[in-house]
Amino acid sequence: MRKIFGSMCLMLVCGVVQAQLTPTQYREDFEYFWRTIKEDYCYWDKKQTDWEKAKTIYAPMIDTVRSKHSFVMLMERMFHEIYDHHASLSTNTKQSSKLVPSGTDLWAVFIGNKPLITEVRKGSGAEKAGIRAGMEVISVNNVPIEEKMHPFNARSLKQADGEARDYALRVALAGTHDTKRQLRLRWNGAEKDYSPDDFPQVTYQGDIETKEKWKVGYLRINNSLGDNDLIPLFDSALNALRHTKAMILDLRETPSGGNTTVARAIIGRFITQAGYYQQHELTAEQRQYGIKRSWSEIVSPRAPVYSKPLVILVNHWTGSVAEGITIGFDALKRARIIGPGMAGLNGAIYSYTMPNSGIGFSFPVEKLLHMNGTPRENFKPSTIVAPVAGKDAVLEKAFELLTTKGERIR
Repeated sequence: MRKIFGSMCLMLVCGVVQAQLTPTQYREDFEYFWRTIKEDYCYWDKKQTDWEKAKTIYAPMIDTVRSKHSFVMLMERMFHEIYDHHASLSTNTKQSSKLVPSGTDLWAVFIGNKPLITEVRKGSGAEKAGIRAGMEVISVNNVPIEEKMHPFNARSLKQADGEARDYALRVALAGTHDTKRQLRLRWNGAEKDYSPDDFPQVTYQGDIETKEKWKVGYLRINNSLGDNDLIPLFDSALNALRHTKAMILDLRETPSGGNTTVARAIIGRFITQAGYYQQHELTAEQRQYGIKRSWSEIVSPRAPVYSKPLVILVNHWTGSVAEGITIGFDALKRARIIGPGMAGLNGAIYSYTMPNSGIGFSFPVEKLLHMNGTPRENFKPSTIVAPVAGKDAVLEKAFELLTTKGERIR
């Protein structure tokens, strides 16, 4: 297994002067990319991808590459073959699709062969435009949705996979960096056009937001779980709410992931003794040597501990490390989890760099599991609350549970 080259940082290649690579150098980078994923990707067992076939489809296209821009576009198409929202390049173009879930405001799946929106990001342009869960997708920018999905459909599948279809649907709905979206949606039999990018997108009032209601504390983390400077901010915010009788930790705006240092720091403030919070499996070693490698990670208490009832709020923008925090609290039997579901991002990503172009790419290398053996991406909240247009049903449910007389939350 190859070494990690550090964390992913996103940048645009358009408009930047780049040294021209030779066709041989592009082929070498393509081979490095393909072989690294073949050897280290940890979810081949649940994918229908024929990675060898994918190579035969895309390798001849290298001969048409004349710039780093076109090479990036080709590698993005190659990544669609594994239909994994947790796999991406560190570089993009203006024509690149926005990342899911961090760059999108809609979550959608096929239900009964209909492409349906199942959740709308709170505070997003889509919500402001009036889009709501339950709407059926008809077209994007006047292109029928099935046709719009075509560039994102995997071409190397051994057999059809609903997960691949849902992936393509979400990428199509996310749109690109250079084009505003017009969505035609059907609701109650009537079709209407919506323009979510004409409205302001999600904004934050700092990395952490807090409030108190009915002696229940509320602490929301805003997409900053990868910043170790969040730890003292979190400690200060939690300390200011120590007098409350219960706590709500809102992880519904954490789509970009983070690191386990911050994760363990957060969990540690709510537990009184050390415990296991997630399992890891490194499948590359088993494929190479036939010897399984797995381990469980421990989290330790951090004083002063908040030991009162705790509820965790999640949704489809609860991604990666935030999902690890959630399953950790559940494994430690320390919190009730409320929401419609999570992003379901696969495993722990490692980052690599192509030798000639310097383009980085990341994908899942370690499987992550709940301590009960459930894959993290399959975890479901203990209390499922479906989205409701015009109200925050998840938050309302949390306050209801924490303030109802006689309710006991572990």
